[in-house]
Amino acid sequence: MAHPFFLTVAYAGGAFHGWQIQTSLRSGQGDVWKALRTFDPEAPMPQGTGRTDAGVHARAQGVLIQTARDWEPYRLLAALNAHLPEDIRVMQAQPAPEGFFPRQHAVAKRYVYRLGLGPAEDPLMAAFRWHVHQAAPLDLGAMAEAALPLLGPHDFSSFRCAECVAKTPIRTVHAIRLVPSEGGVDLVFEGSSFLMHQVRIMTGTLVEVGKGKRRPGNMAALLEARDRAQAGPTAPPEGLCLEKVWYEARWAIGEPSPWGERE
Repeated sequence: MAHPFFLTVAYAGGAFHGWQIQTSLRSGQGDVWKALRTFDPEAPMPQGTGRTDAGVHARAQGVLIQTARDWEPYRLLAALNAHLPEDIRVMQAQPAPEGFFPRQHAVAKRYVYRLGLGPAEDPLMAAFRWHVHQAAPLDLGAMAEAALPLLGPHDFSSFRCAECVAKTPIRTVHAIRLVPSEGGVDLVFEGSSFLMHQVRIMTGTLVEVGKGKRRPGNMAALLEARDRAQAGPTAPPEGLCLEKVWYEARWAIGEPSPWGERE
C-alpha cells in the first residue's frame, strides 16, 4: 500500500536545469527522487506543481510523493533533507488525500521577480535579483500604469516564448504589484497559471517602460498584436521565484485561493 505525502520544497535554482527531471542534467525533481530512493528504493517519481525554468528559484514548489510505509511527517522531512544538497530543502511535509495531484489541482500561483536598482549590484543578492544598470532611476509609476492592461483573462501570445507547448495562450492574471525592497523593487505576479517565460517577458517589457523605452499606454495594443517580437526582452532567470501556490479548497492543502476555484 502506497502512502501519499505532499511536500513544500524550496530551492535556489542557480545550479538546477529547472524542476523537471533531465537525462543527465541536475533538476529539482531528480534530486528529490534520488533522496527518496535512498530509503524507499521502489518509490515512484515525485510529481511537482510547476515546471520552473533553468536558473529559476522556488520557495513553494508543491510535490506529491508516494512512500512504501507510513511516516510521521517531520521524520519524513528530516529523512529527505538528510539526503538532499544544501541548495534544495523540504520545508513542510503532510499526508496527502487520495486523488490529489498538485499540478492538476492548483488554481493560482504567485511568482515574484526581484529587481536590483542600486548604483551597483549587491553581491549578496546577485544570485537572486536582476540588477538593472542605468544612470536614471526606473519610473515605477509608469511601470504600474503599464501593468494594468495585463490584468484579467487575455491571449498572452505576445508574452509567450517560441518553445511554449501550452494548448492555449489564454491566461488570467489576477494581480501585479510593485513592492519596494531594500535596494530594489519586487514585481509580484499572481494568476491562474502562466505560459512558458510569460512572467519573465512581462518583466522585461515593464522594465523597458520604466527606462522610458516604451510608453505605458501601448500595453493594450501589445496584447492585441499577439506577436512575441513586439514585446520586450526575456528577463534573466535568477530574478524569478515561485513563491506560493493555491490549490482547490476541497483538498485542504493550504488556505483557499482568494480568487475562487476555477475560471
